[in-house]
Amino acid sequence: MNKQSQWKSSTGFILASAGSAIGLGAMWKFPYMAGIYGGGAFLLMFLVFTIFVGLPLLMMEFTVGKMGKTYTTKIYEKLTKKKWLNIIGWNGNLAVFVLFGFYSVIGGWIIIFIFNV
Repeated sequence: MNKQSQWKSSTGFILASAGSAIGLGAMWKFPYMAGIYGGGAFLLMFLVFTIFVGLPLLMMEFTVGKMGKTYTTKIYEKLTKKKWLNIIGWNGNLAVFVLFGFYSVIGGWIIIFIFNV
């Protein structure tokens, strides 16, 4: 069995995970649109819910991954002994596949913008 690669620091792993969870839309467009259309109160609520809902979910995901030590499509069966719960892992993989299509388009727009400026 070959050695698995690991992150050099836990801070880098946490920042990479948070960046992928938050997404480009929340980082770039959402604050801009909230500022333009006077949504400061909504932006405040967005930050509160991100901290009080998103952070515990992120910590839960880390814990499940650390305990399971297997593929996302098998982890729930391993932890609960119920095979039908693997649908959660498959749904997560499907979501990543769909989001990859979205971010590929955003990346294309960024490349076009860089060369047209």
